[in-house]
Amino acid sequence: MAKERTNILVCAGTGCLASESEKVAKNLELIVRARGYSDEVKIVKTGCFGFCEQGPIVKIEPDNIFYVRVGPKDAKDIVDEQIVKGRKVERLLFKESEKDKVVDKHEEMSFYKKQLRIALKNCGLINPEDIYEYIALGGYEALGKVLISMTRNEVINEVKESGLRGRGGGGFPTGLKWGITKEQDSEVKFMVCNADEGDPGAFMDRSILEGDPHSVLEAMAIGGYAIGADKGLIYIRAEYPLAIARLNIALKQARELGLLGENIFGTDFSFDIDIKLGAGAFVCGEETALLNSCEGQRGEPNFKPPFPAEEGYWGHPTCVNNVETLANIPAIINRGGKWFSSIGTEKSSGTKVFALAGKVNNVGLVEVPMGITLREIIFDIGGGIPNGKKFKAVQTGGPSGGVITEKDLDTPIDYDSLIAKGSMMGSGGMIVMDEDDNMVNIAKFYLEFTMDEACGKCGPGRIGTIRIYELLKKITSGNATMADLDAIKQLCYMVKDSSLCGLCQTAPNPVISTMKHFWNEYLDFIKDVDHPQGEGKYAAKNKIQKQA
Repeated sequence: MAKERTNILVCAGTGCLASESEKVAKNLELIVRARGYSDEVKIVKTGCFGFCEQGPIVKIEPDNIFYVRVGPKDAKDIVDEQIVKGRKVERLLFKESEKDKVVDKHEEMSFYKKQLRIALKNCGLINPEDIYEYIALGGYEALGKVLISMTRNEVINEVKESGLRGRGGGGFPTGLKWGITKEQDSEVKFMVCNADEGDPGAFMDRSILEGDPHSVLEAMAIGGYAIGADKGLIYIRAEYPLAIARLNIALKQARELGLLGENIFGTDFSFDIDIKLGAGAFVCGEETALLNSCEGQRGEPNFKPPFPAEEGYWGHPTCVNNVETLANIPAIINRGGKWFSSIGTEKSSGTKVFALAGKVNNVGLVEVPMGITLREIIFDIGGGIPNGKKFKAVQTGGPSGGVITEKDLDTPIDYDSLIAKGSMMGSGGMIVMDEDDNMVNIAKFYLEFTMDEACGKCGPGRIGTIRIYELLKKITSGNATMADLDAIKQLCYMVKDSSLCGLCQTAPNPVISTMKHFWNEYLDFIKDVDHPQGEGKYAAKNKIQKQA
């Protein structure tokens, strides 16, 4: 059998599939076959390349030519020019927005130059439905290493040395969580992957599962060995059908090769994984609500302590880690905790994946070392603001975070620095806003989301979020007074201080941060502010519209 001389990598992540990348791949296969090159050219459907703004993406290997915004009709030119004649298809090459410079290799693009891929290392590189491609790049070596040559404590100490913190939003040290779970006196323990990614604009975990599912399965088995669990669960929302399909394929392949199941690598360690589908409740991203949902109960949080590491799934010690956290584990085991801790900052080591969205030229998925600044992400990687508009703010941490303005763009991205600026890392959503965005409406958008997603178990979350939203509606309709602004401030802090779980404790953050940084925009909606017109400009405008 002839060995392929060329691979044509076609992005088959959700975003590119929505832009007909499946048809691109099919047309490429048909034309390659028609030209008689089937034995020499292989079409590989990969996960997300990250550069979503330019999708569908096609990459030619080993030529390392990167084509963007490829449509089904472009397949013929790619085969006839690139594959047959060895000539690049110039019109499909990427142009840097500012210099209009044609760039044909991804590593030379501003979008990729400052990225460092660890969690996303295989996304866009391998076929996620072929376990042998994962193995060819060192897949399951870390699992073999821990089972053959490391004790459970050595594994946990390696993760502790790495400084890896939870990437799902809480930032709790992963090695410490594993150690706590291991020390529990129980014959039954569980390793759980939290894939319930619910932040608006966030697609980090989904892309990892779609593009490199085996990295998560391998990490869960490593974690299971470390804590003494023989069973794993992946809790994933049913709205991720492609990720679920690829997970099921990966689970089947891993079992067939003996990488999951009984006596893995010929040892006495056995471990298998089940998938639990969630109904799409944002609150189920909170670990105790997630576990309740796994048990078939209402997705509501529990009081803590006890923590899941002590009493979790069906009352047994349970370690819950999110997708991105787990995707870092194989690299940490293979290359060492010291290597991982050398990346990033002292208290926030490694890299972080962000879903860069909103008013920015290069929308996409980026993985950067901790400590990089917001300015570098938005303007160097993200390419700045479209249409010559001015940057206004960036919301980090999704509905639980806050806005950061231009004066703080040089803030290094790490857990503590973002909290100090009134925002948070969260799971990695990063939404950019320009001069046309009204920040009161932005706050109202987030409050409507968290109000709808609040589970209702506690009064502050059930009632308080509704009252905040009602006041925001009153403000934006031009019917509020200064007394309403005082009331919403007080209510935000009451909800923040008295809610049961993190969802509603952080729900007021968008209001608090926008009031801090954009107070005048709130005043513009108020009727009795001392304006030259006698009332805020939006209140006056609303009044005229009502009279008309």
